[in-house]
Amino acid sequence: KKKTVSFSTMPNDRKINSTAACISFMLEGCELKKVRSNSRMYSRFFVLDADMRSVRWEPSKKDSEKAKIEIKSVKEVRVGKKTPVLRSNGLSDQFPDECAFSIIYGDNYESLDLVASSADVVSAWVMGLRYLVSYGKHTPEAPGTGHPSLRTSWISSVFDLADLEKSGRIPVSRAVQLIKALNPGMKTSTIELKFKELQKASERPGTEVACDLFVEAYCELCTRPEIFFLLVQFSSNKEYLGLKDLLMFLEVEQGMEGVTEEKCLEIVGKYEPSKEGREKGYLAIDGFTRYLLSADCSIFDPQHRKVCQDMAQPLSHYYISSAHSACLLEDNFWGRSDISGYISALGLGCRSIELVLWDGPEGEPVVYTSPSASSCVPFRAVVGLIDQHAFAASAYPLILCLVVRCSAPQQRLAAQCLRKTLGEKLYLEPPNPAASYLPSPEQLKGRILIKGKKLPPGCEDSEGEVSDEEEGWELARRLGQEDPEAPEGGGPRRVRLSRELSELVSLCQAVPFQDFESSRRGQRYWEMCSFSEVEAGRFANECPAELVSYNKRFLSRIYPSPMRIDASNMNPQDFWKCGCQMVAMNYQTPGLMMDLNAGWFRQNGACGYVLRPAIMREEVSYFSANAKDSLPGVPAQLLHLKVISGQNLPKPKGSGAKGEVVEPYVCAEIHGIPADCAEHRTKTALQSGDNPIFDESLEFQINLPELAVLRFVVLDDDYIGDEFIAQYTIPFECLQPGYRHVPLQSLAGEPLPHATLFVHVAITDRRGGGKGHRRGLAGRRGRRVREYTSTKATGIKAIDEVFRTATQPLREATDLRENVQNALVSFKELCGLTPAANMKQCILTVAAWLLHSDSAPSVTLNLAEQYPPMEAQGPIPDLLRKVLTAYETMIQTSRTLIESADAVYGKLIQAQQAG
Repeated sequence: KKKTVSFSTMPNDRKINSTAACISFMLEGCELKKVRSNSRMYSRFFVLDADMRSVRWEPSKKDSEKAKIEIKSVKEVRVGKKTPVLRSNGLSDQFPDECAFSIIYGDNYESLDLVASSADVVSAWVMGLRYLVSYGKHTPEAPGTGHPSLRTSWISSVFDLADLEKSGRIPVSRAVQLIKALNPGMKTSTIELKFKELQKASERPGTEVACDLFVEAYCELCTRPEIFFLLVQFSSNKEYLGLKDLLMFLEVEQGMEGVTEEKCLEIVGKYEPSKEGREKGYLAIDGFTRYLLSADCSIFDPQHRKVCQDMAQPLSHYYISSAHSACLLEDNFWGRSDISGYISALGLGCRSIELVLWDGPEGEPVVYTSPSASSCVPFRAVVGLIDQHAFAASAYPLILCLVVRCSAPQQRLAAQCLRKTLGEKLYLEPPNPAASYLPSPEQLKGRILIKGKKLPPGCEDSEGEVSDEEEGWELARRLGQEDPEAPEGGGPRRVRLSRELSELVSLCQAVPFQDFESSRRGQRYWEMCSFSEVEAGRFANECPAELVSYNKRFLSRIYPSPMRIDASNMNPQDFWKCGCQMVAMNYQTPGLMMDLNAGWFRQNGACGYVLRPAIMREEVSYFSANAKDSLPGVPAQLLHLKVISGQNLPKPKGSGAKGEVVEPYVCAEIHGIPADCAEHRTKTALQSGDNPIFDESLEFQINLPELAVLRFVVLDDDYIGDEFIAQYTIPFECLQPGYRHVPLQSLAGEPLPHATLFVHVAITDRRGGGKGHRRGLAGRRGRRVREYTSTKATGIKAIDEVFRTATQPLREATDLRENVQNALVSFKELCGLTPAANMKQCILTVAAWLLHSDSAPSVTLNLAEQYPPMEAQGPIPDLLRKVLTAYETMIQTSRTLIESADAVYGKLIQAQQAG
């Protein structure tokens, strides 16, 4: 009788990095929990027979011939809770998704549902079984014998090149350098330790290693099991991906369109290290890993690396990357004025910079931002610098916000300096009174706009009085200057303004804000207001809809509260959600808020302008930023995120006191409108070295995708002092689906070399209105009440009656869409896939069942027809019949939608136009 060994998890020294390792693990056997259809679980010892033709389990009430499954009867191996038994309500919370797997077998497609102690054990069984199912017809020789694989011969050839003396051995130090060169990011100490282990195990100590030991060390160190597992899933021979396999992977998993075999050959040529593989068009594990890590496979959609939005809309329709006192490199109070802050802000695509002008000692104005009088920079030097760097990172207009704190004679010098230095770049044409919106970024390319006060129209003198800006006085108080005489009776302060400076202001004239009603009646499109963070925050909470509406025509600039003497940042999302275009950030202060700002402005070629969501631009649209659920006219989406593993994670910066080991976990955060803000974390990966496996699925509902940002943060659970390891922030609209690596960055936003997270991304439309719900729980689906879109009453009888006629077509539209979505999900679930799967994956799964069975009925799919039927000849097992029925329902509901859509849409448009 076999001795039973129970692995609580995989033993640490045991790396499953090849099919052979999986099979030897299965031959030893291990304990798994068997799940019955009544949802009860029983522990059993499962083992692969020595002849590799069947899997048995014991103890069992059945005789030993019944307590087994023959490999040749296996149709499919599924990972996760993908069968009705595992999905049932009683069990779904007792164990994580990644610890479950199912074997579908026999002509009736029965399922054996199993739960393992860890995801590693699942991977070993699933990989081994899939290999045996593919090769079951001709039993493989004991794995690892026979001719050397592509990979082994490539690694041996690398060894031969390094074996300069041709003695068949190379020094350990050279072997370590070789592996480090092939796998940058791996620690030298890790590689040295592996060689010591292997030398000890094979009893060949010494300063040199032979080829077989080198190959073994390379395979153990450089095989990522999660990528090997993926390769086995798509490979038709379980060793490498052929061109057809790769094409299938790119289309089905990565969601790439228009992939050809030529494109696949190009990928193999670029990433496959072995010469033989490149010649034959094979991508083995090392080439596949390199491809997945490359920029060609980045999580960030390459289309967004260049300007990809419509740049011909009015300026007020864009978010504009803005800096507050950018020249500060330290904090506001103790900051040194140093010109390089301007260069770095402009280099990051910042398109709005603030300059506070003071009287300088030598009769010409200076810009300075710290209380020590020695730290000022001549205004001339700053303007010269802006002239050089204004359009280095972006060709779109730059807005200089001037806050004037200097005397009229020095203002004249400042105006002359601006005209002389910036010349043609300065935009001085007066606004067109006939227009009702600002010009577009496209029309203003290469121009610099001055934002500031203007003298009143009737003023003929060389200088005059204007109301002062609130901004910039906190510094004066610290410089020991008192506030200028605040007028009696508490009105706004007045300051002298010279005509020369006033004439430089054209499209961005600063005016004080009274209230929304006065703005709607009297504000002209070229006038703009600045709000302090506190005031803007109050409007955002109390009257968000009015603020959104105001921002359709006018630019608004939000500046940080003077209380932030540490130069901390406000959350830009609080104001973006209300449509505020210019949220001034302290670029010199790293952290969450700056990550959000930097990540957000990456999405349009990092040009400093991002088009606002349509719901904030359209003349007739109602949007309140504080909506608690899905928005009318914006389809909500679900983000399914699987955090698989981390690579080469550094230690937290401030953790000097602890050992080498990091115990990381990952937080995924969504920032957006309040209804979307959420955060989920993975469990902590214990004692996992630099390459932890998380293997955890997270899900988010996103109601306004155009405003959502996803931020990954890696933190250390075992920290003393600092817990932060790395972060990466990406706008939701820039995510690419499929298996992707996330390039991690430091707190200051600098790339961390070779540090990545490996994730899987899928985005689906959310089914149904109302709150997001747990997917896949078939029991609850029928009970959800459908929520129909309703119209908002205006209180004007004639209008409300017209819009009431839209109620029926709105209901019809919801039904048409929901019926298709529900039919799609049912079909996917019967195929054993998640709602995030696509049609190609479903058809491939059904095809795979039919291929792995001798007595299978023949099933045809007639693609010549507009609505392709799927039909089976002969008797068919129950599960297959259900799948065909679900497919038929899906085709029929789609057909109804396609054929009725125009008529329903027509009725809606008719009601809208009449209204």
